[in-house]
Order: sequence, then structure tokens, then C-alpha cells
Amino acid sequence: MGSTEEDYNFVFKVVLIGESGVGKTNLLSRFTRNEFNHDSRTTIGVEFSTRTILVGDAVVKAQIWDTAGLERYRAITSAYYRGAVGALVVFDITKHQTYNVVDRWLKELYDHAEASIVVMLVGNKTDLAQAREVPMEEAKMFADNNGLLFVETSALDSTNVEQAFETILKEIFHKVQKQKQRSSQSNTVSLASESLESTAPAQTEKRPCCVAI
Repeated sequence: MGSTEEDYNFVFKVVLIGESGVGKTNLLSRFTRNEFNHDSRTTIGVEFSTRTILVGDAVVKAQIWDTAGLERYRAITSAYYRGAVGALVVFDITKHQTYNVVDRWLKELYDHAEASIVVMLVGNKTDLAQAREVPMEEAKMFADNNGLLFVETSALDSTNVEQAFETILKEIFHKVQKQKQRSSQSNTVSLASESLESTAPAQTEKRPCCVAI
């Protein structure tokens, strides 16, 4: 592999979750390839794409994982969440039922992922504002009450897509930096620093992925 492929300081695994049809795959393709597919089919199984960004003076490789929101694919959950340090819980602002099940997705996420995972609630499809069923204030209040980051996006016209991914990656980076500072200040192993190691073996190919927090 060329040296540019390895030229990064961190690899952060971020998962996309939410009901089928909310636009997870197009959020992924818009962020990683600046593409939008009007005819995108339901994702079957798991796929992921990567993009490298600069956070402060560190080069961060984001490994964004996407899977189907359909019930019949839920068996993959534990492997899907393993090693994730961030999650975007996506709903469609024009379909209230996709927002109603956010609680269920959060429960599944916390059942399988590290407790310290950074989570962002994403209301997608703001380009269809005339058909909105979920008030932004309602979703923002839910996010605040549950300690989640929040943003509304449109994968179709690119609104806030960059901001959503960059915000969660920066938040993960800051958590990692704080964890490193705490670890360097003490020779003792705390419960917090244990989580730094706990998910590291999950990636078999490359040791740098993923930095757990």
C-alpha cells in the first residue's frame, strides 16, 4: 500500500443506525464520496466507507459503517457495534414513526456498544420540510434530555452532512485526548482507562482501528 494510505493518527469507527429508508446510505455516500443516489436500494448486510479529515493537528480516518434497518438483518448487531466509538441515530423528519423508534435503537446501541460511545441524533430529509412530521424543537429536546448531539440534515442537497460527521468525529477526538491526559497523569489503571483497551482487539486487520474511549 502507498504511504498515503497509512498517513493517519487515529481510526474512528462510527455506525449508522435507524429504520430502513431514513437515508443512512445516502448520508454515508454524501460524506465519503459526495454522491447521492435517488434509486438507492435497501442495504443488505453491512457496508462501510472511509474518509480522512483533519481534527486539530491530527489526521483522523473515519470508518463509517452502514447496515439495513430492517428487522430481518438485526442478527448482525453485536459484530456491527463492536469497536464503534461513535453512532449516528438517523430518523426521517417526514415520518414520525421513524422518530418514535429512536428509543429502541438507542437501547440496542447501548446494549452492544461501549457506554462511552458518542451518539448523535440526526433528523434527515430537511429538503422535504413541507412534509415535516417531527418538529425540530421536539427532537432537539429529546437529544438534550438524553445527552445526545443533534443536527438536521439533507443528504439530497448536502445540508449539514459535513457538519454532522465532523462534529461527532471532533467530539470523539476530544474524548480520546482527555482519556490520554488522564492516563498519563496516573500510573494506576482506572475503570475509565480500561475501556480504552477493551475494544481494541475487535479489528483483526489493522491495530490502529479502532480507538475506544
